[in-house]
Amino acid sequence: METNIIQIGNSKGLILPSELLRQFHLSLKSIVKLTVEEKKIVIQPEPRQGWAEAFKQFAASGEEEAFFPDVFEDEDLTDLQWKQK
Repeated sequence: METNIIQIGNSKGLILPSELLRQFHLSLKSIVKLTVEEKKIVIQPEPRQGWAEAFKQFAASGEEEAFFPDVFEDEDLTDLQWKQK
């Protein structure tokens, strides 16, 4: 597959075919990681964008109790023993 390097303002850019964007679930403003490996430019999608911030907001909201109920609240775990190795 071939593409072109184009002028974007004072920078340069690549035209990525929509087929590739769909395959890797990328859209405008998706974050990708660029690396150089053995004289090749490698573009890798960065999954779970925004998750860290979303989890911080979720934890700060105090709603995790409703989302993750205590499944052991009515369990008697006193007889539980761990095997020593």
